[in-house]
Amino acid sequence: MSSDGVLFLHHFGGSARSWDAVIARMDGIETIAIDLPGFGAAAASAGPFDVAACADIASAALRLMASDRLWIVGHSMGGKIALALAARQPYRVGGLVLLAPSPPTAEPMAPGDRDAALAGWGSLAHAEATLARITAVPLGSHARALALDDMLRTGHAAWRAWLEAGSREDISALMPHIAIPAVILCGGNDCVIPCNVQRREVASRLRNATVVEIPDAGHLLPLEAPDAVAAAIRAGISPAGRMA
Repeated sequence: MSSDGVLFLHHFGGSARSWDAVIARMDGIETIAIDLPGFGAAAASAGPFDVAACADIASAALRLMASDRLWIVGHSMGGKIALALAARQPYRVGGLVLLAPSPPTAEPMAPGDRDAALAGWGSLAHAEATLARITAVPLGSHARALALDDMLRTGHAAWRAWLEAGSREDISALMPHIAIPAVILCGGNDCVIPCNVQRREVASRLRNATVVEIPDAGHLLPLEAPDAVAAAIRAGISPAGRMA
């Protein structure tokens, strides 16, 4: 019997453990969540931190997986990296699930917001304000503490690299190389990368993309709506709903 495996790529300011609640709902499926360079346990990484380099790290993780069919799940920053990886048409990968992905074009961000984020590295007050702004569903104490801790332990070089360069990279020329289907999940109350941006900048550039809105949720879908995220992944890889 063939088996399924899922590789998880986290958001900016997150880590592999951002996926803990989703992975806990993935019984029977091989899962790997990695810390991208400069984040989580890899906070001390010297880089490089560009999208292609992060896709290299993700590609190496894919090759370690034992399952017959693989799926790439990426959130926000991790969504852009997932798109870059999928464009390489890696062996055994059957589909993408993108959670509020940073688009393949430059991520829309007001200059003032970018400057504030750059200045906010390592600040608990900034982390708390950011968490309050980007979430629409109240987080439990454990999820809140985890999200704040991950933001505060992100390496300075990686923090600056994403805000100054990675989020601005335009990899849209790679999108025609993506042949596998993609499900794009977006929060109905996402103020960071709203559903209309997902449809315009992501879905429209892919051959076979479906946008699914999670009502009431904000930007941190793995923490705000782990049940809905896990259900969407399972639906995509189930025999009845398998992306093909």
